[in-house]
Amino acid sequence: MALQPAAGARDLNPREVERNRRICGDLAAVYRRWGYQVVAPPGFERLDTLAAGGGIDSRELVRLAADEPLGLRPELTASIARAASTRLGSRPRPLRLWAEGPTFRSSVADTGLQRIHEQLQSGVELLGEPTAAADAELTRLLLAAAGSLGLRPEHRPRLLVGHHGVLKALLQQIPGPQQSGARAALTSFDPIALGQLNLNGSDRQRLMALMRLRGHATQVLYQLEQWLGPVPLLKDLGHTLAVLTPAAERLGVAVQLDPTFQPHFDLYDGLVLKLVCQGREAPVAIAGGGRYDALVGRFCGDAQIAAGVGFAFDVEAVRELLSSDSAAAVAAAEVAPDLVAYAEDTLLAAALEMLEGLHSRGTRAELLPGPVTSRTGAEAIAAERGSPRVHWLAP
Repeated sequence: MALQPAAGARDLNPREVERNRRICGDLAAVYRRWGYQVVAPPGFERLDTLAAGGGIDSRELVRLAADEPLGLRPELTASIARAASTRLGSRPRPLRLWAEGPTFRSSVADTGLQRIHEQLQSGVELLGEPTAAADAELTRLLLAAAGSLGLRPEHRPRLLVGHHGVLKALLQQIPGPQQSGARAALTSFDPIALGQLNLNGSDRQRLMALMRLRGHATQVLYQLEQWLGPVPLLKDLGHTLAVLTPAAERLGVAVQLDPTFQPHFDLYDGLVLKLVCQGREAPVAIAGGGRYDALVGRFCGDAQIAAGVGFAFDVEAVRELLSSDSAAAVAAAEVAPDLVAYAEDTLLAAALEMLEGLHSRGTRAELLPGPVTSRTGAEAIAAERGSPRVHWLAP
C-alpha cells in the first residue's frame, strides 16, 4: 500500500485548511460588497469547453476515463462563461459572479510520468460588458480584494498590466510570417530568439526596445503612442490605468505597464493582469486575469453581450506568502478550543451537556473522549494540546 500522496498532491493540516478558509472568506466578503453573486461551476467539463478554444494546451488537461471526452477543470473561467451564456443567459447584463474551488493541471515530470497539480482558486467574472468601464471595475475590485488579505510593505505588491490588443497591433507592423516567432520571443523575454528572426534592422531594433519597455504607465504609454499613434486602444488603456492608480497608491501597490506581458493561459484578448508579491526567496504570483471576449463568444450567440473580464487568486500562494510570520505569532493567533474533561464513565452524558452549553454561548470547546483520574491530569492534557481552559466534572 502506498503511504505517500500521489505526485503533485498534498495533505493539508488543520491549520492550513483553516487559513485557506479564512482567506476565501475575506475575499468573498469583498466580492459580495461589490454586488457579485456566488456560483458553483462543476469540477469536470467536456474537454472542448476546458480547452477554451485552444487557449489552454491540451497537454495540461487532466482527462477522465468516461464514455465521453471529459476532464477536470484547469481554471474556473471557461465553466462560468459557459453557464453564464446558457443556464444564466436570460439574466440581465452585466452579470457579476464569483466562485471558489479546486482546479487541476497536468504536466510531465522529469521521469516522464504524468504529474497532476491541484490549486485552490477564488475569483470573479464580470460578463456582458465590453467597455473599458468593466476593465476599470475589475482592476479596482482586484485591488480591494488584495487589500483584505493583510499584505505588508515587505511583500512589495506589484500589479503587472498588459494588453493583448496592444501587443497584437505592434506585431502587425512586422511581416506576417515573423509575427508568431516574435510574439513567442517577446512574451518569454528571449532576445536571442528575437535576434534570429528574419527582420530588417528597424523592425528588429523596435522589437528589442519593446522587449525592454516596462515601468510607469505614463512613460510606457507615451512610447507606445509614438509607435502606434493615438489609437482608441491606448486611450482606453490609459483611462483604466488612471482609474486604478489612486487605489493602488493607497494600498502601496506598484503598477507596472508591460506591453509584452501575457499570462500562462492564452485565454485573453484584451487587458491582462498579474499581482506579484515578494516572497521569502522569490517573487510569488498571487492573482491574475484579464479580458476574454472571444471565449464568451464561443458560448454566446449575441455579439453585443459576448464579453467577459475576470481574475482569480491562488489561495494557497496567498497562504504561503502570509505564513512567513514567526511560528510563535501564528500559534498565538490560533488558540485551541477549551477542553471538557470528566472523572468517571458515568459522567459522559453530563460532560456532553456541558460541552453543548459552552457551544451555545459561543465558546469553542472539545470533549476529552475518555475519563481522567484527576483534574491535574486533565490540565496536563490541556497544556499539551494548547487548550486555554479545562472544564472539569467530578462526582
